[in-house]
Amino acid sequence: MISLSVGRAGERLSVLCLGAHSDDIEIGAGGTILSLIAHGVRLEVTWCVASATGRREGEARASAADFTAGAESVSLEFGSFDDSFFPVQMREIKEWLAAVRSRSAPDIVFTHRRDDAHQDHRAINEITWNLFRDHQILEYEIPKWDGDIGRPNIYVPLSREELERKVELLHSHFGSQRSKDWFDAETFGGLARLRGIECRAPEGFAEAFTLRKACLSFG
Repeated sequence: MISLSVGRAGERLSVLCLGAHSDDIEIGAGGTILSLIAHGVRLEVTWCVASATGRREGEARASAADFTAGAESVSLEFGSFDDSFFPVQMREIKEWLAAVRSRSAPDIVFTHRRDDAHQDHRAINEITWNLFRDHQILEYEIPKWDGDIGRPNIYVPLSREELERKVELLHSHFGSQRSKDWFDAETFGGLARLRGIECRAPEGFAEAFTLRKACLSFG
């Protein structure tokens, strides 16, 4: 299979990471961010979490700092929208994300899957596609009780070290989530192993995304 290369060592790449909740970006795309930095990409990151207040904001800030350590630049954006009620806050969230768009020019936007069972995640996806029509959008996945993991079509292989670092940071920063029966190393490692099988990743692990639209240039 031919690999499509995005972001070579020494090149600048701007990414916008959108998450409904404080741990979403890390779960869905954290390994990819770590891998880009590890490979020497001059990464410019805008890290945007729509619902992050109180303890959850503190967790999000500390986690984002560790996941983006070594990036060329990092901008953090935290909202205070009501968790689990995003569909009735669509206008306000769209206005907030439009303001974020005015301050950034990303090459890639990471966001939630369109078919995610969580209503907040779907709301962020809908607004993403409405606001970022001229950008490359990659939709990440979040494992959960609903059993909504789908069939992704693009993969980012991870080294064992990158996966272990991702899991370590998730566990160390999100104490508020450790009581959940799915928030553990087995879940994150197991999903990465499955995706690694699907793309024949060199070290056996990967994160996966849904790519709905893309343009290929030749020559």
